[in-house]
Amino acid sequence: MTEEIRAPDVKPSPERLYGRPRGHSLRPRQQRLLDEALPRLRFPLDRAADPATAFGRPPQQIWFEVGFGGGEHVVGQHNAHPDVGYIASEVFDNGLCSLLTRFVPVGEEATSAIPDMLRLWDDDARVLLRALPDASVDRLFLMFPDPWPKARHAKRRFMHPENVSLVARVLKPGAVWRVASDDPTYQAWVEEVMAAQSFFEAPAPVSERPEGWFPTRYEAKAIAAGRQPLYWTFTRR
Repeated sequence: MTEEIRAPDVKPSPERLYGRPRGHSLRPRQQRLLDEALPRLRFPLDRAADPATAFGRPPQQIWFEVGFGGGEHVVGQHNAHPDVGYIASEVFDNGLCSLLTRFVPVGEEATSAIPDMLRLWDDDARVLLRALPDASVDRLFLMFPDPWPKARHAKRRFMHPENVSLVARVLKPGAVWRVASDDPTYQAWVEEVMAAQSFFEAPAPVSERPEGWFPTRYEAKAIAAGRQPLYWTFTRR
């Protein structure tokens, strides 16, 4: 890749972007979801070289969501686009359980049918993104990521010059990267990072959720607290 990015003054991205993957002790149902259901839905890393083979049937496109939180956006996109192979990445157990609950009936954690076109990744999203081939993803989502608001934590934000290059490598020409944030520090950071790169067309954000963007609990909390979300659509050159 010959394009360059003029990085803002930020330290290299660390080995791990997130904090503790688990908070409170899990309830028995949650533990069964992680032990019995998650392995059946997990994206197999040995399929990364040809990601379309990881799904139950050939996908028309492959989309990737980084840090899906409670999973509301994943469910909305998955239901609206049944022929898209959707890779949903989240490291936090409560988020994984929240999404799994929507697809796996109680008592059928080890036996229920799994969605053909949805696969989960429960490790750092960058691990899988690095393993994917060039120009293999049609759309990527970063919806209300952890803002890491302190300046010394900027290196932990997914919106980082190193990760912009990584996302650019896996996205097809013309593919879209959608980003949303309600945090003013993160919003300014997105503008700074994307102004310093040449991989993407980077128009100004909009303040109303565009059509086809599904709501999340984090967006609802932000609006209830009086914060203004911004929504960016970056297009791979």
